[in-house]
Amino acid sequence: MTRLMKPLLLCAALAMAGAVSAQTTTTLTVASFPSFDLAVKAAIPLYKKLHPEVEIKLTSLAFGDHHTAMTTALATGANVPDVMAVEVGFIGKFAESGGLEDLGKAPYNGLQYQSKIAKFTVPQGMSGSGALAAMPADIGPGALFYRKDLLDKAGVSEADLTKSWESYIESGKKVKAATGAYLLANAVDIKDIYIRSGLKDGEGIFFDKKGTPLINTPRFQKGFELAKAARTAGIDAKIAAWSNEWSEGFKRDKVASQMMGAWLAGHLSNWLAPESKGKWRSAQLPNGAFASWGGSFYAIPKKAANKAAAWDFIKFMSLDKGMQIEAFRSLDAFPSLIEAQSDPFLDQPIEYLGGQKARQLWKVSADKIKAIAVDKYDPVANDVVNAELDKVLEQNKDIKTALADAQEQVKKRVRR
Repeated sequence: MTRLMKPLLLCAALAMAGAVSAQTTTTLTVASFPSFDLAVKAAIPLYKKLHPEVEIKLTSLAFGDHHTAMTTALATGANVPDVMAVEVGFIGKFAESGGLEDLGKAPYNGLQYQSKIAKFTVPQGMSGSGALAAMPADIGPGALFYRKDLLDKAGVSEADLTKSWESYIESGKKVKAATGAYLLANAVDIKDIYIRSGLKDGEGIFFDKKGTPLINTPRFQKGFELAKAARTAGIDAKIAAWSNEWSEGFKRDKVASQMMGAWLAGHLSNWLAPESKGKWRSAQLPNGAFASWGGSFYAIPKKAANKAAAWDFIKFMSLDKGMQIEAFRSLDAFPSLIEAQSDPFLDQPIEYLGGQKARQLWKVSADKIKAIAVDKYDPVANDVVNAELDKVLEQNKDIKTALADAQEQVKKRVRR
């Protein structure tokens, strides 16, 4: 071999290595929504250290737009991401569409990790036939957030708020009289919590295992009655969650409490009411209720281009303790991974909540939440129920009539 050939061979080898490197670079497309997308943004540099050959391309749309776009992508096969973020309310619909990989089967075998994850989350990610449509990344233990300063002014204690639903409503009257603030944004919130609490493992909110609607039942009747009592007492602001009026209600001290997932703490401190730092506290839901509110999952579409890389990334987001804690720090997304739920981070005081160690409360709630079954028609039933409740609240429609009508409407809509 001549001296001239050695550099030429070296150059050729380097060129080949470069070509191989270029060929093995994978661009992983991840579709998400705010603020769940913050977890992906936090993950990119961490994942890049483990997998320098993977480029992550994140696309994020507003909550409703994202799920609409994903519905279209699954139906048409166009603009399909490798990793799809899904909020729990859409799992049933997407799972039954036939457009998602079954992560419980080979080559994924995701069910082997079930014991590592909060017990109520895996059933939420399953189809009616038992396919694992999505892996849970964070959960939403239900919590009651309240303005301590407004309650103090009204002479109302946390115990008054949480003792019973009737006590909660009575407390609202005192808060309204003393401060002018409404106790809650919308009476519908009480119904939403009530119909989700008190269920057993495996039961559904709107449907039984045979697909029969459960709306014309004592559980829904009590939920409607409590919502009606709150509206009659004048303690709700009649504003919808996520509306401009809703966020303004927090900013202008017009809403004194909000029942939602534990992740609301992050929303309050980051953008809803950052100037109210130190005034808010968290408590368990009234009347000893424990319910899940939201929760985020990752799925792989059947037409995804990079399924192996997608599964590896999903495992990183859902099963890596360090990443789960990082998401918890970034957006108060309570971890689905049990190992992450015992991290010392949970013992740290939350400055926004007046130094309260609220994450410990959320852990108690997470441990008590039941594994509720999802149904692809849950969103349909939810819309029908809310429309009938609106008639009860706004037009004084009889509750029993409203529930009977809702039951029949849902039967007709689903036509199983």
